[in-house]
Amino acid sequence: MSETHEFGLWAPDAERVDLLLGPRPEDATSVPMEVGEDGWWRAGADPEPHEGRYAFSVDGGIAIPDPRSRHQPDGVHAPSRLVDTAGFAWSDDAWAGVELERAAVYELHVGTFTPEGTFEAAAGHLDHLVDLGVTVVELMPVAAFPGRHGWGYDGVAPYAVHDPYGGPEGLAAFVDAAHAAGLAVWLDVVYNHLGPSGNYLSQAGPYFTDRHHTPWGEAVNLDGPGSDEVRDYLLDNTAMWLEDYHLDGLRLDAVHALHDERAVHLLEELAELADQIGERTGIPRSLVAESDRNDPATVSRRGPGGAGGLGLHGQWADDVHHALHVLLTGEAQGYYADFADPAAIPKVLGRTPFFHDGTFSTFRERVHGRPVDLGVTEPWRFVASLQTHDQVGNRAVGDRVHHGIPLGRHAIGAALLLTAAWTPMLFMGEEWSAGTPWQYFTDHEEEWLAQSIREGRQAEFAEHGWAGQVPDPQDAGTVEASTLDWSEPGREPHAQMLELYRTLLRWRATTPASARGTTATVTREADGAGGEVLTVDRPGVLVLARLGGEGAVRREVPQGTHVLISHPPQEPVDGAVELGPDGVVVMTR
Repeated sequence: MSETHEFGLWAPDAERVDLLLGPRPEDATSVPMEVGEDGWWRAGADPEPHEGRYAFSVDGGIAIPDPRSRHQPDGVHAPSRLVDTAGFAWSDDAWAGVELERAAVYELHVGTFTPEGTFEAAAGHLDHLVDLGVTVVELMPVAAFPGRHGWGYDGVAPYAVHDPYGGPEGLAAFVDAAHAAGLAVWLDVVYNHLGPSGNYLSQAGPYFTDRHHTPWGEAVNLDGPGSDEVRDYLLDNTAMWLEDYHLDGLRLDAVHALHDERAVHLLEELAELADQIGERTGIPRSLVAESDRNDPATVSRRGPGGAGGLGLHGQWADDVHHALHVLLTGEAQGYYADFADPAAIPKVLGRTPFFHDGTFSTFRERVHGRPVDLGVTEPWRFVASLQTHDQVGNRAVGDRVHHGIPLGRHAIGAALLLTAAWTPMLFMGEEWSAGTPWQYFTDHEEEWLAQSIREGRQAEFAEHGWAGQVPDPQDAGTVEASTLDWSEPGREPHAQMLELYRTLLRWRATTPASARGTTATVTREADGAGGEVLTVDRPGVLVLARLGGEGAVRREVPQGTHVLISHPPQEPVDGAVELGPDGVVVMTR
């Protein structure tokens, strides 16, 4: 039975808006819309004869998709499709969620997690993630972007789920399957910019402003004229993901590029909204920020009358990654330079997630960061990693950290990350030392844009001193090369690394944070044989790792400790263990 649907478009400066019904704008049925005092244009119409497809024309201009479109089945330049999110089939009534304090996060790109590149195919590997021991799947952005392949950070339809992945219904089914498997699902969302191709928001209203600028151009309008509606646009988007799609949390991309001079920052409003949804549903909702500020106020609790911080639940701690990367690889160019300081590892593993906590950053040429009081701001609020999509994909050839180091050194990195006080995050394939790279890829129709991206990345890598041929982002072979090879986990040496990760994650899941310890005593000492022994001593766990060197060195271990993992495998003999080059032993008390 046909029903009238009310269509709406916020276009406060328009003199005329027409609703265009049908999948082809050139022969669409045009319906004049009427404007209200709030700048919203509205019209009622029956979408059924038009396949639920529609678009808008502002002041006689080209057809543009709905800024709040739930689905772009024919691409980001085509009409939108109505989706009844209330009609999704759910079976997760008993789902209780995962608190951030218990999280072990797995970052996953839907398009390259499997050869099929769909939600359905990804759901087929949920048993692998359960067996691995992670508790949260963090999906990289799924908002619609141009073409089939892309990282997702050039999305242009923030409310629409990318059709090639499986569209809205596919995402809902994936979340439902994950909850049935006991896994929470977070989604990476991009509120600081839209991509360059298919961004029609400015044709509707003042979604952007030249009062502030970002690396991508004009900033999202959070504090200028008309910004009330823009903020509602983002708040409603957060509510849609958390409520309509039952998502457990969001990762907020580059929040330092959300320029907001209002008394109440957008991030504080987002955090309050997530808390309200969590309280109403009884399921915890986590908002985790990617922030370049190194400021614990990002995750400090909100207080009355403006007291306290922004109240987000967590934030990435890239300093931990940088220190581990330099330790394992020896690379010290660009922003890695400061982390070659011998004090970096003891600091980020023993005392604070921020190496720069009010110290001078040579890369920024200024003082950076603020100290963290772990007695006030819990360590689990900081998400740390050995690999991320950024730190792998933004290298010239997308090589993973373990591609240029011995297997034992990767084991050292895993041991240090997974025994630390911070919430750990893995990047897909890391757990088995995936042989595949993860490179930058796009699928733009416009050749000028594709060429601009090619040239920009070549120039960027030249500045970092990374020589070699940069893969063509537009080449389908780049996507294929970046897709995980699921035959690897069943063969060596991948299988032994996978078991090491499983063991460490199982220990972490069954060991209270108080037993793991908030701080640690961390020492670095030359071993007299060309290597270095790193010791990380926590209340419940001891890590002994040796980087480089020749032959073997012996180290006594405390009585009452037991080997959790070792690479290569060994047990103490006469109260001591032997560490060969790039050997590691983790012992529990």
